[in-house]
Amino acid sequence: MAASPHSPNSTFRRLRGQHSPAEFAALVRRAAKEIGETVSCDARYIGRVESGEIRCPNYAYERVFLHMFPGRALADLGFSPRESVRGRSALREPAAPAAPFATTVPAPLPSSLLLSVPTPRSPSRPKESDVLRRAFMAGGSATVAAATLGLTLLGDTRRIPSRAGESEAAAVEDAVRQIRLLDDRHGADALYRQAAEPLRAAYALLDAGATRQSTEDRLHAGAGELAVSVGWLAHDSGRFDDARSHYAEALATARVSRDAGLEAHAFSNMAYLARDCGRSREAVRAAQAGRRAARSLGSPRLLSLLALREAGGWAGLADRKACEEALALAHTEFSRGAADADPEWMSFFGEAELEYLEARCWATLGEHARAARHARRAADLQDPHFARNVALYTGELADDLARAGAPDEAAWAGGRVLDLLEQVQSTRIRSKLSQTAEALVPHQRSPRVGAFLTRHASA
Repeated sequence: MAASPHSPNSTFRRLRGQHSPAEFAALVRRAAKEIGETVSCDARYIGRVESGEIRCPNYAYERVFLHMFPGRALADLGFSPRESVRGRSALREPAAPAAPFATTVPAPLPSSLLLSVPTPRSPSRPKESDVLRRAFMAGGSATVAAATLGLTLLGDTRRIPSRAGESEAAAVEDAVRQIRLLDDRHGADALYRQAAEPLRAAYALLDAGATRQSTEDRLHAGAGELAVSVGWLAHDSGRFDDARSHYAEALATARVSRDAGLEAHAFSNMAYLARDCGRSREAVRAAQAGRRAARSLGSPRLLSLLALREAGGWAGLADRKACEEALALAHTEFSRGAADADPEWMSFFGEAELEYLEARCWATLGEHARAARHARRAADLQDPHFARNVALYTGELADDLARAGAPDEAAWAGGRVLDLLEQVQSTRIRSKLSQTAEALVPHQRSPRVGAFLTRHASA
């Protein structure tokens, strides 16, 4: 029998069996991949389902769950009928793209942050979404339409409620998830401007105050994570001053709310930005501060990522010994495996990202052949659904090969990046590819290199 509103979903909990929430979330993601879905499932999402907070999953999760448990309906999994879940709560779980990147458009962001748009109380909402989708599709390319559809309607600071409640806190959290999904698919350039309004709305909600302390804590965490996400969009699209400002805002929010997880996240991104801006000493100090904040959180993967951030800073300072020590620590922490305490935002950090960040370290130290081996592994390991990361890792591979004396291979990899840039908008990746093209100019008599350079120039 379906779970009643706000009551625990004991049926779903039984189906999880002996798996931990994190292990079961990994099984959900694996099942999604089998049927061409992409869902950002983690231990927290499983907890929300089992607590009854998510009374009915969105359509992407529904397809995945029914694939995992063939022959069963949603009610057999403990969920309420979709038509009985009214208003905002039915759409509170993170939306997900419906199929592989090249043929589909990601779902719009949750309606619970459409602060200026009334939420329909009838099953007509999917039809309304289709109308909005067609309107955006008619106005530009599929990529830009997909990337901006949900974000343009996210927040309206003129209609902030007098006191924020649970629905507003959940809306901010879902906005963060959807921005990350869209960034994974499309890159940052098409998203950054559109994401500014939801960020303003989130901080306006903080200013308005919350009905309960627990809600205010969620708002602080959600607004801080949203600031980090918007800062990343600025970072990836080459707006470094904007990124620095957003990361500082997130850090201030973390300090005010004494949120060690948010503080570690902010420092991680600040270290990455400092490295990209050539401030290697600052990158080391920020990464070390992040590690201090993260020590009590129980997440080896987070400590691994922060060690990689520190290694990048040491590489920029040409301190090979310190870089190798930080890389060794990163591998040691990573080998401890995933944990329930791993932050939701770290869903991007797997073996592929570890290989990519190590490749960057060796490239900075001038060992380009060694860097290319790691970059190749990163590109091979990355899930092809996430086109931006495939383009990023392949771009690193192309540049490393060009500087390692393999111009034809570099040109092939560069051509692959150009293919992906028809789908992904990232100033950072384009800048990297331009550097690779410059490095290949002395080899332009090679037919493959010449073809790549001509194509790159026209692009």
